[in-house]
Amino acid sequence: MTVVGVIVAAGQGSRFGGETPKQYLALAGKPVLRHAVEALQATRSLAAIRVVIDPAQRAAYEAAVGDLGLLEPVAGGSSRQESVKRGLESVIPLAPAHVLIHDGARPFADPALIGRVLAALDRHDGAVPTVPVSDALKRVEGEQVTAAVARAGLHRAQTPQGFRFRAILAAHRALDPAAGVEDDAEVARQAGLAVAAVAGAEENLKITTAGDLARAERLLGAAGEVRTGTGFDVHRFGPGRALKLGGIEIPFERGLVGHSDADVALHALVDALLGAIAAGDIGHHFPPSDPRWRGADSGQFVLHAAKLVAARGARVAHVDLTIICEAPKVAPHRAAMAARIAALLGIAIDRVSVKATTTEGLGFTGRREGIAAQAVATIMVPG
Repeated sequence: MTVVGVIVAAGQGSRFGGETPKQYLALAGKPVLRHAVEALQATRSLAAIRVVIDPAQRAAYEAAVGDLGLLEPVAGGSSRQESVKRGLESVIPLAPAHVLIHDGARPFADPALIGRVLAALDRHDGAVPTVPVSDALKRVEGEQVTAAVARAGLHRAQTPQGFRFRAILAAHRALDPAAGVEDDAEVARQAGLAVAAVAGAEENLKITTAGDLARAERLLGAAGEVRTGTGFDVHRFGPGRALKLGGIEIPFERGLVGHSDADVALHALVDALLGAIAAGDIGHHFPPSDPRWRGADSGQFVLHAAKLVAARGARVAHVDLTIICEAPKVAPHRAAMAARIAALLGIAIDRVSVKATTTEGLGFTGRREGIAAQAVATIMVPG
């Protein structure tokens, strides 16, 4: 059954405050929206994902998730309901059987929760993850408590909410735009669709206030475990090609010899990332005997390793790269290398360290025969 995801991220986050919408704020080194997208991608069940955005925030969108292979974003409407409807209309050509509708400010939907939502669609028109209300409820007017509200049977609704595509599309088309419904489960219910409640998760919070963002940071810091991988690589100098190092081209009289572009720094980084998740080495994923990788940009190797990390539900916390050579001088290019690596990994630049050293004239690097590089990657893996 074809499943597509529609992520709603067109809001301005007025309750959060500040100039930057909450979905583009940094959470553990990368935008909240990126966390939300990667959460859906980690399920491996979706054929495609489309994000509904405010066109005025297109640059922020591209910086956040432009490298994740998503469908072209569509413009949202004046309300969440209208934005969802536009997202649904936009994926009609894909003819999906099911759709997951998710909030771009909800970063912690895990694969098990999403699996429960999708499984419920075998028997129901829609499914919504919910969490029972555990606190006592009070009705408050101004500063006065005016009544108690019985909490029996009350649940908090979360996303992603799943639906049979044609049914929820018809429900949105039929709904009065002024109805003011708060989520898609209510759109479905008012259309007479059968909507199941499945178990949500307390951690699957929506970031609405600065306090929510702080809680999300604490959750990421406390959850799971830290893993470290190391990488080391060497390439010799040779004539007839440009020097690629740290993802950028550096002016120099010689380049490095190798099957791909021979970027020794990125190769070491790839091995460090793969090592952190025990996924083999660069030669296993990109064999030098395979003609597809002849002259290839090593940046795509980094992207591949980063996607494998994300597929484990993990995130890159920090990378540390040391380049070992007598020449060329690395210092003038360190900032550009760090920026390129940060962009490839989708993390903040202050989580990327690029250093250089020499061997004091000793060994093959001291004789200026080539360049060596070593890398350390630190990742956070969910428990």
